[in-house]
Amino acid sequence: MSVIESTDIRIYLSGGATNTNPNASLGGAISSTEMVDNNLHNLFAKVNAAEALTGSTKYRAVYVKNQNGHGLDYQDIVAYIASQTTSDDTSIEIAVSTEAKNTTIQTIANENTAPTGQTSWVSAEGISNGQSMGTLGDGEYRGLWIKRIVEENATAYGSDSATFGTQGETTST
Repeated sequence: MSVIESTDIRIYLSGGATNTNPNASLGGAISSTEMVDNNLHNLFAKVNAAEALTGSTKYRAVYVKNQNGHGLDYQDIVAYIASQTTSDDTSIEIAVSTEAKNTTIQTIANENTAPTGQTSWVSAEGISNGQSMGTLGDGEYRGLWIKRIVEENATAYGSDSATFGTQGETTST
């Protein structure tokens, strides 16, 4: 019997097929590079003194991809924030891209530029607060935007992390 395992659902950077730099994950084509883990510094650079003083909002785009290898659909997917940032002075929000699955998502000019048309940002934790991603067949993908917000006068924090994830269903074979 085959089912989709959690390891079958992978998160990839954006920025083109050969992009390996999380700082260049600003939309565009799906990369062949997977996101390492939930440490925010693996997706966003550490907050520098100027950003901590004035506050900042930065954006990244990643892709959620179903790679089960058994032809199974990942159905009724919800993208959600499992846990907010560990720093009291930062937070993340997510938004499922407005582009259809298997479509290259828009590229933003720089990390300070919000993607256009993304109006449904989610900051609350939990699956019940997530957003629908639809269904992804084996090998299919869909874009997900991540926004990191640093509050004004933020305190230095060495290893900020947050967890986002997906939940869906499948019919075993």
